Amino acid sequence: MRDSVIAAEKPAEKLSEYGFFASAAAHAAPAEGVLPYDLVNALFSDYAGKHRLVYVPKGQSATYNPDKVFDFPVGSVLIKTFAFAPDMRKPGEGERFIETRLLIHKAKGWVAYPYIWNKEQTEAVYSPVGGRQQIETVSPEGKALSIDYAVPNQNQCKECHSLGKDFVPIGPSARNLNHVGPAGVNQLVSWTEHGILTGAPVDAPAAPLAYGDAALGDRARAWLDINCAHCHKAGGGASNSGLFLAWNETDPTGWGVHKRPTAAGRGSGQNLFVIEPGHPEQSILLHRMESVEPGVLMPELGRTVVDEKAVALIHEWIAAMPPVGQ
Repeated sequence: MRDSVIAAEKPAEKLSEYGFFASAAAHAAPAEGVLPYDLVNALFSDYAGKHRLVYVPKGQSATYNPDKVFDFPVGSVLIKTFAFAPDMRKPGEGERFIETRLLIHKAKGWVAYPYIWNKEQTEAVYSPVGGRQQIETVSPEGKALSIDYAVPNQNQCKECHSLGKDFVPIGPSARNLNHVGPAGVNQLVSWTEHGILTGAPVDAPAAPLAYGDAALGDRARAWLDINCAHCHKAGGGASNSGLFLAWNETDPTGWGVHKRPTAAGRGSGQNLFVIEPGHPEQSILLHRMESVEPGVLMPELGRTVVDEKAVALIHEWIAAMPPVGQ
């Protein structure tokens, strides 16, 4: 039944109809053939916890690519559930599922289907227009938060997942998967052993942990890669900005170092450069990360509060750069 529901022209009305879980209830174990995974670094979404699953049709596999998201066969599904606990310092205690997003690879390309969980946590229902929920929680840093959480509609999903005219996934690339995952083994090895990935070498690239022990510049760029590069890359939705934040961008000007914005407006905060080396307080990039004002904040979708840990990381990175002329 699972493959026929996935291939159907219209989305299922209920998440349980796909058979991705052992039961319809929240926190149910994945069904056979559905594999949990996580990312080295995750996109910030108002501190939401995320539970990721992948399904690839039996007998088929994704094809390895060293730089891009893997080439998944038609019928594959990426399943991501967003959840909040009353205190995100203890995310496993009292956690409630808010939404589950399906990215399904149809014959015509990838499509996005959002599902919103009911109050009873017994089912999630297809919600193409999205929705809003008020979330009261405590951040990992101990700050009380009142979040006007937005479940994106299908058109908003395209804003982050577009590459040229195509709709594409963001996370499952070699550098984001190449680490020990939920099963306690390296995920590229695990995917290969489960038969859902072919061609992965032993020396696949791996992104450093943004909040780990790697060099400061590498950690900052790893954060920018997962949080910003889906739009800020060639063919992405913000490619006209001239700002290219993907991990494989080698030109510091592309990252914004002493680069003037293509369009100056209130988003610049009256600053002159995207990154002013040695001066985070004069850098447009940091100004937009610190804002929650619509039309100023970056990313434009997916957050309503400031990612304080990321702001501290990027502030430290810019402050450590030698000022221009030195």
